Parts: sequence; C-alpha cells; structure tokens
Amino acid sequence: MPSGIGLGSTTWNPTTGCDRVSKGCDNCYALTLAKRLKAMGSAKYQADGDPRTSGPGFGLTLHPDALDVPYGWKSPRTVFVNSMSDLFHARVPLDYVRRVFNVIADTPQHTYQVLTKRARRLRQVSDRLEWPENLWMGVSVESVNELPRVDDLRQVPAAVRFLSCEPLLGRLDGLDLADIHWVIAGGESGPGFRPLEEEWITHIRDTCLDAGVAFYFKQWGGRTPKASGRVLGDRTWDEMPLPVTA
Repeated sequence: MPSGIGLGSTTWNPTTGCDRVSKGCDNCYALTLAKRLKAMGSAKYQADGDPRTSGPGFGLTLHPDALDVPYGWKSPRTVFVNSMSDLFHARVPLDYVRRVFNVIADTPQHTYQVLTKRARRLRQVSDRLEWPENLWMGVSVESVNELPRVDDLRQVPAAVRFLSCEPLLGRLDGLDLADIHWVIAGGESGPGFRPLEEEWITHIRDTCLDAGVAFYFKQWGGRTPKASGRVLGDRTWDEMPLPVTA
C-alpha cells in the first residue's frame, strides 16, 4: 500500500493492520512501520497479525475513537483513508465501513481518498453503502495479474474512481480505462525496492491520454521516495480528476 497518494494529503486511520494479498504487498512500508510503533509502545499497534501474512503490531484492529477526528478539521483537506490498513479487509464489519462513510458524508468540506486491494469485496458490498460525493474510491493495480480489480471498481458508484499503479511491477497490457477518472503511477521506494521500467510508465501515460483520463506520476522510486525524482520525459505529470456524477 502506498504511503498516501502523495499530494500533501492528511492521513486518517479508523482501522490499522492488514494482511498481504499480492506481490504489491511484499515490501509493505506500513507493516515495517507498525513493528516499529509496537516497539515504541504505541497503543494502536499492539495487536499482532498472522506471521504468515502480517506481522508484529499489524493485526487488523478497529479504532472507533478515531471516527471523531475529521470533525475537528475545519479547513478543507484532502484525506487519505487508512494509510495503515485496508477499509475493505474481510474482517472490517460492513456496519463499521458504514460508520466511516457517515463521517465522510458529515464532513463535505473535505475530499476523502479510499484505496483498497480487496476489490472483490468492494464490489460485493458497494450496493449496500451510501456513497458520499466527496469520497473518491480507488484500487491498487501493480501488475497485469491485478487488472480484474479495475472491472470490480467500474461497478462502484463513487464520484471519482481511480487506480493506484504503485509500486508498478510490470507493463499493464490490456489496461481498460472505461469509467475510470484518474490514474496514479509510481515506482517502489525503500530497502529492497524493485526497479521501475520507463516503458511501463509511458504505456500507462499514453493509455490515459488516449482515454482522456487524468494521469499523475508520483515517483520513479529508489532507496528513498525522492531518490530519482518524478520527471517523466521533460515534465512532471500532476493531472487531477474533476468530480463527476457516477
């Protein structure tokens, strides 16, 4: 999971903890951070996850006390929801997802970005949720194996539907952007990062241009997020979607 969309957003974690579900999770920054926070005694990171798929401090945990946090933000913000978890994890009850959505609806001055790798569950429960206009819904698509997540997302009535192709692990042949409004792409950063090929990125960019979809290039990646910058060709790509009626 990326550490936020990278647009200066505020993070809000009404749940913490997760489990690996695909190759994009192999170098999960949140898992490493949770282990450190547990060692530091942080109360939100004391539950351990299954060592086969998770780790110390990264057990799925609900934090109802965090639901009040956005009500204290008066100035408009862009809010990345669950940088340390996945709201559509199977062990997050649907009623709790509804409570998170209610907070989003109650604070329309903010724009909320929700990102999941659990696209199938997202699709399955989407018709049982009320979708606020200030909620942008995205799925991670790090390799061609995860393209079915895009089909699941297409069926979700969010105001903005977006893809996070980060960390991008290969060329996304067959990428169909019908009914998608925004694509973010980028390479992996941190120890053991997997290199990004320029052709993989230019293919996504050109697919976005052909489809009239906003494209945001976050980073080339490397030892640190800023190690290789974010210039693609001779410019940066900072396109943003306009909220639309689903």
